[in-house]
Amino acid sequence: MPISAAQRAVLFTATTVLLVAGCSDGGDNDEASDRPTDLAGLAAQQLEWAPCPPPSPAEGGGQAPSPLPGGTPWECSFMDAPLDYAKPDGETIELALIRARARDQDKRIGSMIYNFGGPGGSGVTALPSFAPDYEKLRTRYDLVSFDPRGVGRSEDVNCLSDEELDAYYALDFTPDDAAEERTLSDAQKRYAAGCEKESGAMLPRVGTENAARDMDLMRQVLGDDKLHYFGISYGTELGGVYAHMFPKNVGRALFDAVVDPNAGTEAGALGQAKGFQLALDNFAKDCVARGDECTLPGSTVAEIEGFIVDLLAELDKKPIAGIGDRKLTETQATNGIAQTLYSKEFWQYLEQGLDDADGGEGGLLLTFSDSMNGRDPNGSYSNIQAANAAINCVDFKERYTLGQAKERLPEFRKTSAVFGNYMGWALSSCSQWPVPGTWEHPDVSAPGSAPILVLGTTGDPATPYEGTRAMVEALGDGVGVELTYEGEGHGAYNAGNACVQALVDNYFLDGKVPTSGTVCK
Repeated sequence: MPISAAQRAVLFTATTVLLVAGCSDGGDNDEASDRPTDLAGLAAQQLEWAPCPPPSPAEGGGQAPSPLPGGTPWECSFMDAPLDYAKPDGETIELALIRARARDQDKRIGSMIYNFGGPGGSGVTALPSFAPDYEKLRTRYDLVSFDPRGVGRSEDVNCLSDEELDAYYALDFTPDDAAEERTLSDAQKRYAAGCEKESGAMLPRVGTENAARDMDLMRQVLGDDKLHYFGISYGTELGGVYAHMFPKNVGRALFDAVVDPNAGTEAGALGQAKGFQLALDNFAKDCVARGDECTLPGSTVAEIEGFIVDLLAELDKKPIAGIGDRKLTETQATNGIAQTLYSKEFWQYLEQGLDDADGGEGGLLLTFSDSMNGRDPNGSYSNIQAANAAINCVDFKERYTLGQAKERLPEFRKTSAVFGNYMGWALSSCSQWPVPGTWEHPDVSAPGSAPILVLGTTGDPATPYEGTRAMVEALGDGVGVELTYEGEGHGAYNAGNACVQALVDNYFLDGKVPTSGTVCK
């Protein structure tokens, strides 16, 4: 099932990037052994696999996935899980799964469970899109992914109608005066109230701890003794929480594009502002190196980035033509710029989009902003941002008011002239949320776990490279195996680097743990 560059990038949306809304897991932080153990009935359920339907509107729509090379079909099913793990005999919810069976069933190791990030991304939609990259792994693994609770085809979170979301995303999320601050605060309040009205019962139960419990239940239902796991972006945070809660159940696991587990809301947002600024610097350097081939004004990095800052300032004063009767605003342009920095292959679209906007045409940047927000060309929204908000706000305790966010703007603006203002104001995203948060930052310590590959990219905009070492140290001695890819973009394995893929494939297929500290270029 082919996808566009923009769709491919949005699957890896990082944990806190450019949030415009933002919740408590509702559970405690006990180890798995301290929680109720009467889940035997759910663990013994038999899944009914059937041909996959087209993705639902909440997953982003589209066509049903095509068979893999050799004709292997995609199969879909639903797994029952407790709404509240403290009450495993109570109400259940359905979680959507997708599977492609291993090519060599005689040498099959087990299931490889994928989470592609977000939080809020649909794994049921993403896995077929990326499956060509995993054909070697499919020799010995069933490829499996899922829509986490709150997401897509699973029991999901919804907040506003499509029309209301159009109006919401057209707002100015970087207020310049008291009136604009009140407008933003009122909009955040309406968004949170809409989520509570439409999905109130789910909001306390969509946190990462419950998603980790779902994965362990999934492991049992799929018949695996160990969880073999491939997590990207937010998927590394989910994987770290799983390893902390169920260290003895970890099989072979990879964390790619690593979220810093020590970073709370503010530190995480500052880190992302720094990461996106680094990616923008690299884009501008490339533009300068190409000389007259680059269409943007300026012969130095500072001049090109100054042009972008000035363009955003003009859009703040007066939006320009976008798509149909929708205009490109400063906020949407910032969103679109960030989206195109997820991969070096999108830099050409960033250059074109900026050049177009300089000439008064904002359609391309608005298209990328729409992709980040889960809007299709017909005006229908997936629930990626609703789920993203719900999961982030249930996970993190911090509740910054607009005033507190405003106080921190100087540091954010110093970090990035392009992204700092927006990310600073975004600290207030959870300020109106109706459910309290769970932690300052996740605990991922995993003594007793099998080795986990922790793979960082030096030019990653969304999950800065520094998070790689932080995750290795947090997992504990003998668990995290640090790997580095010297390159650009968000995620290393899918970048196609032969060195990275060989290390990961040999680990998953043959159990060869690479030397920690290995660098691929």
